Amino acid sequence: MPEITSSSSDFDTLRQQAIALRRAGHSRRRIRDELKIHNNDLLNLLLQDEPPPTWTKRPNAKDDLRDRARELRLQGWTYDRIQLELGCSKSSISLWVRDLPKPEPRYTPEEQQALMHAGLARLRSAQDEERERIRHAAHQETSELSDRELFLVGVALYWAEGSKSKPHARRERVTFVNSDPGVIETFAAWLDLLGVAPEHRRYRLLIHESADLPGAHQYWADVLGVDVDVFSRPTLKRHNPKTVRKNTGDDYHGCLVVSVNQSAQLYLRVEGWWGGIASHARSRLR
Repeated sequence: MPEITSSSSDFDTLRQQAIALRRAGHSRRRIRDELKIHNNDLLNLLLQDEPPPTWTKRPNAKDDLRDRARELRLQGWTYDRIQLELGCSKSSISLWVRDLPKPEPRYTPEEQQALMHAGLARLRSAQDEERERIRHAAHQETSELSDRELFLVGVALYWAEGSKSKPHARRERVTFVNSDPGVIETFAAWLDLLGVAPEHRRYRLLIHESADLPGAHQYWADVLGVDVDVFSRPTLKRHNPKTVRKNTGDDYHGCLVVSVNQSAQLYLRVEGWWGGIASHARSRLR
């Protein structure tokens, strides 16, 4: 092809050829090669205002989602339902359907509230089931203990909840206080393991004066499998009218104090056992 001159007729002729090729579906590269044009600025002038063929337009990956979103909106779906169905953002949905009429509410406010409460109830039920599953699985992991394991559990339990001798207050006696029946049962089993005879054990209640004292004595007697008569005189907590108590009702049984007579040596052994456990843990940390 001859060189392009500066005359407008040559330019018009070349432009007509470029547009004809473009409308025939040719790419810019092919038009450039066909017309021997090596200047992009000139090519842009030749194709100015001429739209590219349809095949050069990249398909929008969201076109199908947009069409589906509009279809669902026309069916009365909410943004939340469309989002769950299509997996796209609410901002995109809003752009796609904002020109469509807002659907009429499917439910009255009372029905919506009832549906919300029903959904919350199902959610809480599922959460409760999951909690129970976790508890049950963990329970199975520790439902069988060797004597050695029970021994170590008892030592740690006593050092956490039992009375301890201090330099300023020497009390070398095994005394344990707790309100949890499972903890009391574990402590009693530990005493059995150590060979502490039942006649060496003493039981006393720490309980509020307004509580059901006979009922509390019977409760702890049933927990320990002992007679009510073995309990010593209880220690009653006086009522303070300025205090709002939460430990009331049928589930309140006070705290049980379990002490062992003539237990100075046992206490010293517990102190030594715990010192060994703590020393081992300390060495692992270091």
